Amino acid sequence: MDADKHIHERLSELEEQIREYDYHYYILDQPLVSDNKYDALFAELKRIESEHPELIAPNSPTQRVGGGALEKFPALQHSKPLLSLDNAFSFHDLLEFNRRLNKITADLEYVCELKIDGLSIAVTYENGILKQAATRGNGIMGEDVTQNVRTIKSIPLKLRRPIPFLEVRGEIFMPKQEFLYLNQLQAEGGGKLFANPRNAAAGSLRQLNPVITANRKLAAYFYDVILIQGYELNSQIELLEFLKDIGLPVQKSYVKSNSIEEVYEYVQANETDRHELPFEIDGIVVKLNSLHERSKIGVTAKSPRWAIAYKFKAEEKETKLLGVELNVGRTGIIAPTALLQPVPIAGTTVSRASLHNFDLIRDRDIKIGDTVLIHKAGDIIPEVIEALVVMRTGEEEEIKPPLECPACGSAAVRLEGEVAYRCDNINCPARIKESLVFFASRPAMNIEGLGPSMIEQLLKNDLVHRVEDLYALDAQQLSKLDNMGIKSANNLLNAIEASKSKPLACLILGLGINLVGAKTARLLAENFLDINAFFEISEDDLLRIPEIGPKIAASIVNYFQEPRNIESIRNLINSGVNYTAECNRLTGILEGKIFVLSGGLEKYSRLEVEEMISNLGGKISSSVSTKTDYLILGDKPGQKLKKAQELGITIIGETELEVILNRTSMSEQPELL
Repeated sequence: MDADKHIHERLSELEEQIREYDYHYYILDQPLVSDNKYDALFAELKRIESEHPELIAPNSPTQRVGGGALEKFPALQHSKPLLSLDNAFSFHDLLEFNRRLNKITADLEYVCELKIDGLSIAVTYENGILKQAATRGNGIMGEDVTQNVRTIKSIPLKLRRPIPFLEVRGEIFMPKQEFLYLNQLQAEGGGKLFANPRNAAAGSLRQLNPVITANRKLAAYFYDVILIQGYELNSQIELLEFLKDIGLPVQKSYVKSNSIEEVYEYVQANETDRHELPFEIDGIVVKLNSLHERSKIGVTAKSPRWAIAYKFKAEEKETKLLGVELNVGRTGIIAPTALLQPVPIAGTTVSRASLHNFDLIRDRDIKIGDTVLIHKAGDIIPEVIEALVVMRTGEEEEIKPPLECPACGSAAVRLEGEVAYRCDNINCPARIKESLVFFASRPAMNIEGLGPSMIEQLLKNDLVHRVEDLYALDAQQLSKLDNMGIKSANNLLNAIEASKSKPLACLILGLGINLVGAKTARLLAENFLDINAFFEISEDDLLRIPEIGPKIAASIVNYFQEPRNIESIRNLINSGVNYTAECNRLTGILEGKIFVLSGGLEKYSRLEVEEMISNLGGKISSSVSTKTDYLILGDKPGQKLKKAQELGITIIGETELEVILNRTSMSEQPELL
């Protein structure tokens, strides 16, 4: 017994020693022991565990690589949405950001942090033990990369405090030296080279074999608390110090600034010195320091209002402008796209780039045949920023605004106050096709079987001209199309018929109103209840909804003042398409029901499930309680399943969920309701 006790004590002692050395090495950058001593302690721990495998703890420092290769990465739900940041590209943008906040609060103390160019990650700890890790994904659901994250030595398997629950957000990256070494190995082995450290980090984290990830020597820094239990934080500075204190790696170069001018000085200094850092950064994140003030300022559908990312000037390259292609979108805008001599930039080969609009082309004096300077706006979208006029030969060709639509030949018009040229023909094939594809998409009216190829056939055979024409199709017409027999035709007609009962929010989204996405469509439906209300709506009415800003409000008002749009909506109503939220509230089977999702679903993202349940009157909650009605059980559920079972909550799977979502009235509800 004494021997067993001694082994237990020695194991615990070794584990705590190694964790402490890891904390000082990775978090404080203050090594306490030599590499040789550390390696000797680690070897002793492994030896004892090999002799007594029954004593191996899941969070032991030796257990960073465990289990075999994965078949796929299942989905995981974040405790709260992981929002993205709005961008700033100039001092003027920072001043505007400062001005907006100053309207709400006088407490404008900022914290500036380096914007690591890596892969966003959310890591969850329960009672101080690492439980799961997920990529950002769509902000609601990410990929479960827990096994791979466990291999990253700077991310502790056990925190220095037993916090009941903690979900933190950070960035996983590959240091520059490790990137160079990896590419050297790839080249020597005849493998494909990675374009940049960010791509290398993303590819390494998403390896199905955790052993490969472990060999890639990834690193991480954390900067935000998504959800925490048992602790209260008051400021970003306090938050960062807290993260460091409990053993999580935090980038040390953050500073507190008392003015936007100080913020810009920090930006300029780091833009100059960024190449000296051991990792890549692509900007500076500026956040309001006070967490209390942040809660007053709030967030939009996509980003927090209290933070902004200042993006550094992107990499620029010279190439030849070979031509210009014109494309027509669903709102009729005729967009010019530059056709370029291919050139590598920021990790990809670019042969096409945005020219935005013809005013920009004129102002920048860009011509076909020019040698032009291009970059990736926000390091993502290639765009032409300048023509190198000193290199002209005299054979360059002027780029003129279009006189007619390239798709239908109708006159190209330019509305007052707009820079864009538009096709004014609402029946333009290009506009119709894009509008129909969007209308039938799953987030909107979800007409199964009505994809781009089918829509092309409908247009080619002159069977539809507007979205409302879909509801006048018959089986005889459809059966004459390619690969469409009577059975397929009836299936499509059934899907079209089923779309009539979709919630009002789906109809609003499907209309394709500029700047109106799924969340805004749902807000509009919840606040105005009837599509007819929008014909008399004002911008002031819309601005009373906190999440809707002036641009979105103006776009909505303009849409519902257009006579042809009014005509289409009237035709949709006459075809039997649901146009009220009251209709769905009266027939919605989920009114007042609370759902919790645990684990990833095969067919739907968490956001899609939330939208569909919300549109039928229900609500998605992030945690199980006595008020929960149903737990939706997905792949690899977490602790919510255990709690739901303890509380006697009804548990349903994806099949039962689909049965519920396909019902439209109380008389059709399944037995489980």
